[in-house]
Amino acid sequence: MTTVKRIAVTGAAGQIGYSLLPMIASGGIFGPNVKVALQLLEVTPVMPALGGVRMELEDCAFPLLTEIVATDDPKVAFKNADLCLLVGSKPRTKDMERKDLLTENGKIFIGQGRAIAEVAGPDVRVVVVGNPCNTNCLIAMKNAKGVPTDRFTAMTRLDQNRAKAQLAGKAKKHWSTVKNVIIWGNHSNTQYPDWHHATIDGVPAARAIADDAWLTGPFMKTVQERGKAIIEARGKSSALSAALAAIDHVRSLYTVTNKDDSVALCVVSDGSYGAPEGLISGFPCTTDGKGNWKIVQGFGLDDFGKQKAAVTWKELCDEREMVKDMLG
Repeated sequence: MTTVKRIAVTGAAGQIGYSLLPMIASGGIFGPNVKVALQLLEVTPVMPALGGVRMELEDCAFPLLTEIVATDDPKVAFKNADLCLLVGSKPRTKDMERKDLLTENGKIFIGQGRAIAEVAGPDVRVVVVGNPCNTNCLIAMKNAKGVPTDRFTAMTRLDQNRAKAQLAGKAKKHWSTVKNVIIWGNHSNTQYPDWHHATIDGVPAARAIADDAWLTGPFMKTVQERGKAIIEARGKSSALSAALAAIDHVRSLYTVTNKDDSVALCVVSDGSYGAPEGLISGFPCTTDGKGNWKIVQGFGLDDFGKQKAAVTWKELCDEREMVKDMLG
């Protein structure tokens, strides 16, 4: 019997969605032998554009793609879904306060969390890509009554990929040789990209680079502010790299990984490393290939790391306080 994975994607006609959908349809998540059905969600005014995306997907004639559903109804999009990629979110506009952004997005993710709980498949996994993804994920998770909290993750893989590229470039090595970069905290410019446990071609990153001033300065700043730099250069936000990071994130969930090359996931905190419990925070994780993750223990944070982590965890606590009325 052939198994078809049902994958729901919100904001499917947006920039990230447009880059993401062909990667999924060509086997980017589950490999070349697993068929997929795409269940695409958009807001009603964008449905004509989603219709155009659907036509393009049809015209690609992907061998693995069995069905395309295009809808503005979350209960249709999430029906029996094995995987929900929550990409769509309201972007921050000029002069908008962060609390207002969180409130506007909260309304979206309350409804989506409830719909997932009502109609999604029994073994569903939910990955939140739409920013501010950590707190959007928290809202969706809290409103998805009956769905285990460990089914929800938010994306910080883009930050990990960016950090790998920066470390590799400085060391004049290929980024595939960089292992165990950790992203602590929020997917924002307070995040802490931690190189202390990373290796480059098997050599500790700090030794391979031998430039502490660069690591504590330009490296961290570049990773933290890369999204802003791309907007300034391109005139649009990251789309291709964000889509690929989403693929990397989900593929990691369905691949066995170990602490020698941990993956960066934003997951619900159990208090590990001193992070406040209940937040959706970036941690180093391992995965079992079945959609499950564990926070890696034993890496440790030095005084510098503790200071940086405290800043990003405080921001997440502040965000949680701003949306406390939306947490189910």
